[in-house]
Amino acid sequence: MPEPRTQSRADAELAPRLRLAVTRLARRLRQQADLPGVSPTQVSALSTIERDGPLTLGELAGLERVQPPTITSAVARMEEQGLVLRQVDERDRRIHRVEITTAGRKLLDKSRSRKNAYLERRLHALTDDERATIERAAVLLEAILEEDR
Repeated sequence: MPEPRTQSRADAELAPRLRLAVTRLARRLRQQADLPGVSPTQVSALSTIERDGPLTLGELAGLERVQPPTITSAVARMEEQGLVLRQVDERDRRIHRVEITTAGRKLLDKSRSRKNAYLERRLHALTDDERATIERAAVLLEAILEEDR
């Protein structure tokens, strides 16, 4: 495995540009989804439940990197909307696990479809070389995010 590079001035200049671009892109994607009655926190938690569930509220709070009261509130709203279901753990009846419902999956599909359509329109306007650069950047961003899991 190659040795890590030392931080450079170029890294220090690139970091804020990348942060701002990623933040703005995330905001635009949230705006594209525009699902009435569902917060970005709920969509994120629902995606995590779909990927890693069933989960306890503590596990979900840890994965989402938010405080337990935030997750408790979000899950309660999602449960009221029929997006998730709480199940009692068979081995320890004191523990409840939350899992996604069919309605939750449909909501995520709708959200993802809208976001993907937005990105596809933007990517269509790029040249082949620009799209290839974005593809390479996506691989690197995925690797950065995977290091944090």
